[in-house]
Amino acid sequence: MSSSPKIIAPLDPDFQPASLFNRYYLAAAKKSGQAVPLVIGLEREGGFISRYETVVKSEADPDTLRYVERLVKNLLWVRGGWKIYFGGPQQTGEYIRRCYSADGERKFDVELMSRVYERPFEVVVMEAKSVPVEKEMNIALGGHLDGCRIGFDLGASDYKVAAVRNGEVVYSDEFPWNPKDQPDPQYHYDHLNNGLKQAAAHLPRVDAIGGSSAGVIVDNKIMVASLFRAVPLAQFALAKNIFLRLRDEWKVPLEVANDGDVTALAGAMSLKANGMLGVAMGSSEAAGYLNSKGGMTGWLSELAFAPVDYNPNAAADEWSGDRGVGALYFSQQAVNKLLPAAKINLPAEMGLPERLKEVQNLMAKGDPRATKIYETIGVYLGYAIPQYADFYDFRHLLILGRVTTGQGGDIVLAKAREVLKTEFPEVAGKIQLHAPDEKTRRVGQAVAAASLPVIQR
Repeated sequence: MSSSPKIIAPLDPDFQPASLFNRYYLAAAKKSGQAVPLVIGLEREGGFISRYETVVKSEADPDTLRYVERLVKNLLWVRGGWKIYFGGPQQTGEYIRRCYSADGERKFDVELMSRVYERPFEVVVMEAKSVPVEKEMNIALGGHLDGCRIGFDLGASDYKVAAVRNGEVVYSDEFPWNPKDQPDPQYHYDHLNNGLKQAAAHLPRVDAIGGSSAGVIVDNKIMVASLFRAVPLAQFALAKNIFLRLRDEWKVPLEVANDGDVTALAGAMSLKANGMLGVAMGSSEAAGYLNSKGGMTGWLSELAFAPVDYNPNAAADEWSGDRGVGALYFSQQAVNKLLPAAKINLPAEMGLPERLKEVQNLMAKGDPRATKIYETIGVYLGYAIPQYADFYDFRHLLILGRVTTGQGGDIVLAKAREVLKTEFPEVAGKIQLHAPDEKTRRVGQAVAAASLPVIQR
């Protein structure tokens, strides 16, 4: 099936946007006269169920299998779930069941979803009308700025802390660390606790602590996180409960949310608007979502694993092994992936943060090779936004993270807007793209994190 983009990514001419393929497939399915309903339900913790409704061809041809398998993959990492209710053609459903099994092609996803929800993963094939009704979460979280609070934000190469008094930042700092290579959970605990103590020294007291962290967080417990990739399973309980241990030590209300959700919250607080999707381009891609009512849904929003490129020869993610997923398109990894095509040669031993700094330095000098890197990421983003809009109801997209700082971020946004205007005018007309102002960029995430807990009076 041909779904060639009108705007070519300068350094990645073989990029095959998922958003275009999906639209071409659906148009072809409807035109074929073979279209039948497909309803996918995903069950997660507490009996919550998400539903996604579309149509597919009744025949399990290669395009149909590709469309459905990638759709299931996106839904798993956007919304999460330990059980898939596949309401559609039997043959296609059986294909999905084989793919998403303990020894199937998507065994990585099966294993991680089982860990996140602490339930065996399963796919149930049924008629579309039999898929359970939707039951979604809507929790108002954050926006509390009273009292003396500490906010923290955990990233892969540094962590940030801020002391916040009645909404005003009185201290903030960031500290380098290397969590993903540390097998001892005590390393993570001690580093974060030391940062909290430094922030506390700038407050008369500590009333509450709020945090933002990469990874999947359920009830203040880290279920899966690249930050703890080196921690052996036998010791993972200590890592999993790190925030509960800190809450017990500090004896104050403590709430932690996924860094993407806190990004969205920071954007909503800054713009005073809801219906917000936040995408942070840092060491990986983090994302979060506030719905039109300003509530958090409990969805995973781990877009680092959601496929945006259907090129079968796209780069493979080192962790999941899957190709074309967001981590390699909206992060420091994306910049690194594009260096050879840009003809920028850097020492092999240089880390990703340092490689990004070199590209930013070249950008500041007006080097056209660096410009092409940011233009390429902008094209990626322009084609990914309509795909994200298939799963989220949002009116505002906030992009931030180290990849978007300086002139590079302006180029990314400009190119993304060009793609939307050219290919998806209906999306361009309803979604506004934003970058944070300097204050929000510096301390917004920590303030938003600090605002998560309610102080009991």
